[in-house]
Amino acid sequence: MLMELTIFIALTTAAVVIQAGILFGMYLAVRKSSARVETLAEDFRTKVLPAAEVVHSMLVDLRPKIEAAVTNVGESTAMVRAQLERLDATVSDAIDRTRLQIIRADDLVSRTLERVEETTDMVHNTVVSPVRQLSGIVQGLTVGLEYLMGSRRRRRDRSTVPQDEMFI
Repeated sequence: MLMELTIFIALTTAAVVIQAGILFGMYLAVRKSSARVETLAEDFRTKVLPAAEVVHSMLVDLRPKIEAAVTNVGESTAMVRAQLERLDATVSDAIDRTRLQIIRADDLVSRTLERVEETTDMVHNTVVSPVRQLSGIVQGLTVGLEYLMGSRRRRRDRSTVPQDEMFI
């Protein structure tokens, strides 16, 4: 039993020494990591924090200006919208008036063309037809007179008359 107790104490001592070595290794690792973290924290303090402070001060300074710009843009948008509505109303009115004038002009041109056609028909019936009839009568008389005059000459000359002269 003594031997067992000695072995047990020796094993326990070895386990404690191993644990002490592990704890010492962990201490060194944590110390080394802590040094790295301290370096990073110092870099953060020296580099990032001043930049963050500058950004913060810029935001504090620019906030009223940004708010004013947003307000101005909102007001400008409202004015532009109102002007566009007025422009739309004006253009719609102009288009409606133009349509009405086009309809009136179309009616005027249609009536004018109808009157021109009526006048053409009237001139044809009152002037051209009687002139044609009169022209036909005059041509008939001319042909008759030429025939009468031509038969006297034929008797005198006893010559043949070309057929082109007889055809009218």
